[in-house]
Amino acid sequence: MGFLEAFLNWLRSLFFKQEMELSLIGLQNAGKTSLVNVIATGGFSEDMIPTVGFNMRKVTKGNVTIKLWDLGGQPRFRSMWERYCRQVSAIVGLKTITDREVACFMISCKNLTNIDSVIDWLVKHSKKKN
Repeated sequence: MGFLEAFLNWLRSLFFKQEMELSLIGLQNAGKTSLVNVIATGGFSEDMIPTVGFNMRKVTKGNVTIKLWDLGGQPRFRSMWERYCRQVSAIVGLKTITDREVACFMISCKNLTNIDSVIDWLVKHSKKKN
């Protein structure tokens, strides 16, 4: 990234803030909590425990604040998924989506592969919340 582009991005961040909400849903042990932790901290931990109910984390990446909903994947928690998917900017983990743009990324939380690409795509394609 050139100096001019970096300067323009910094200038934009002063005036244009964006917020988005992201719900991660899927079967247990799919890696949802690992993805949230990597996005939030930049680090991977092998010592994960199953999510009971849900967790929420707010993460700021550049001029975008992302509210991440990490929903438990065990059968007893699946009935609440719909409640946490209303009014969000993006949903990760659905089989078929017919009315929104869809992308598929091969990622690795352990190796930090393509995490930034996923976040960039989500920010670019999410509905705006200013």
